[in-house]
Amino acid sequence: MTRRVLGVLALVAVIGAACSSGGGGGGNESQSPGGVSQRGFTIAVVTHGQASDPFWSVVANGVKAAAKDEGVTANYNAPPTFDMVAMSQLIDAAVASKPDGLIVSIPDANALGPSIKKAVAAGIPVISINSGSDVFAKLGVLLHIGQTEEVAGQIAGQQMKDAGVTHAICVNQEVGNAALDLRCKGFDEGLGQHAEVVPVDLNDPAGITQSVLGKIQSDTAINGILTLGPSASTPAIQALQQANKLGQIKLATFDLSTDVLQQLDKGNMLFAIDQAQYLQGYLAIVAMTQYLATGAIPLGGPDHIILTGPQIVTKDNAAQVIKYTNEGVR
Repeated sequence: MTRRVLGVLALVAVIGAACSSGGGGGGNESQSPGGVSQRGFTIAVVTHGQASDPFWSVVANGVKAAAKDEGVTANYNAPPTFDMVAMSQLIDAAVASKPDGLIVSIPDANALGPSIKKAVAAGIPVISINSGSDVFAKLGVLLHIGQTEEVAGQIAGQQMKDAGVTHAICVNQEVGNAALDLRCKGFDEGLGQHAEVVPVDLNDPAGITQSVLGKIQSDTAINGILTLGPSASTPAIQALQQANKLGQIKLATFDLSTDVLQQLDKGNMLFAIDQAQYLQGYLAIVAMTQYLATGAIPLGGPDHIILTGPQIVTKDNAAQVIKYTNEGVR
């Protein structure tokens, strides 16, 4: 996986160098006063996560930076909540605006598939990011950028098992998101036993705290908790603090936040699985721009997946990662 990511980044560097020296064909280009080659491409980006969300704001930062570097226009949209009907409508609206390219996340292929297929049928190239690694090809999507969620879950389970966890729960803050279901499934596989899935509402942090607190109080055999994102990990940290179990019950999470990194640095959390979401936004814009300009696209491998994760953050490297989080790139 490391070689693949490094290879992709090297390819991006080569592409960027060619771009800055006037290489690349297609599109109407002009030179801005700052020397950036301005292309006439417009790329629509529709995800299930809002740019105001701490996780998705980093994705949006990547989109914005790449659009500036590549000299294209990128329009980022997302529904105000996890709402697949609203998201499919946003994709339909994006298709109707006739962008040169479309970038989407695919948390629910059944709900979003028809809208994505409309884009493909209209001749609009599509790249998926973040979620959808298991379904994107069936929808006619050219490339997926992210992590394979079940494999990431397996790694989380194995890490927990190696740390001595024998009875765990998996806290799911977005029930209906296929990517999160795959994380819990993989977690079971890596752990070697079933971890009860605790469904919670990401819009109700206090409710998440109470749900986790109730679980560990009613079942004292629980010695491991996996949360699937920062919106669940912070309330879980608070639940463990209230129960005086922080640092005793093994806690790990997917994705990063300031709270997570601080607790990792203190040794109160076991690990976090980082999917480098800035790269998901950045590389998608670069790949789409180059496809529009040259007709070629980086494939990542036979499966057409460019892996940005899983990358493991522990106490050993948390302090370093905090710096990048403060810069809005992790």
